[in-house]
Amino acid sequence: MIKAVYLFTLFSFVLISCQTEKNTGRYPDTVGDAIFNEKLDDAGFKKCGAGKNRPFSFQYYHGQQPVDYKGEKIAIVEKLKKENIYTEKEINGYVTVRFLVNCEGKTGWFRLKHMDSELKDTILDEELENKLLKFTKSLNGWMPKEVKGLKIDYYQYLTYKIENGQVSEVLP
Repeated sequence: MIKAVYLFTLFSFVLISCQTEKNTGRYPDTVGDAIFNEKLDDAGFKKCGAGKNRPFSFQYYHGQQPVDYKGEKIAIVEKLKKENIYTEKEINGYVTVRFLVNCEGKTGWFRLKHMDSELKDTILDEELENKLLKFTKSLNGWMPKEVKGLKIDYYQYLTYKIENGQVSEVLP
C-alpha cells in the first residue's frame, strides 16, 4: 500500500505539473519542473541552475536519496513531533509538499497537494495543511548537491500521512 501511495504521489505531481505549466502557455525545461508564480513564490529565492552551463533542476526520480537532510528523515520526524501539529477533525488522507532546494541548500517554490484516504484530490483541513506547509518551510537542513563537480538545484517532497487528524507518518 505504501509503495502504491508513493508511486501515485510521484506520478500525480508529474501530471499536475505538466497540466499547470501547459495552461500558462510556457513549458518547463523538464517534466515536473515548476515555474515561478508571483502569488506563491518568494522573489528572493534564486535557482542556481539557471544558465547554459548548468543542468536542469533534478527531480527526485533521478536516482538521488529520497531525503537528503542533515540528520536524515528521523530529524524531520523528531522536529514534527515537537511541533505537535494536528487537527481536532477526524480526517484521514495525505498532504504532500513539493519544493525546490537550490545549490546552497535553501528552499523555495513550495507546492501543496492533498488527497483523502481514497487518494482523491480534496482539501482535508486548510488550517492543518497551512501548518504542515509552514513546518516544511521551516526545515533548514537540506543538503546541497553536486553532479560531476557542478552544483545543482533539486526537487524534494515530503508527504504527511494523516490518520484521525494526526500525522502518523512522513514519506518517503
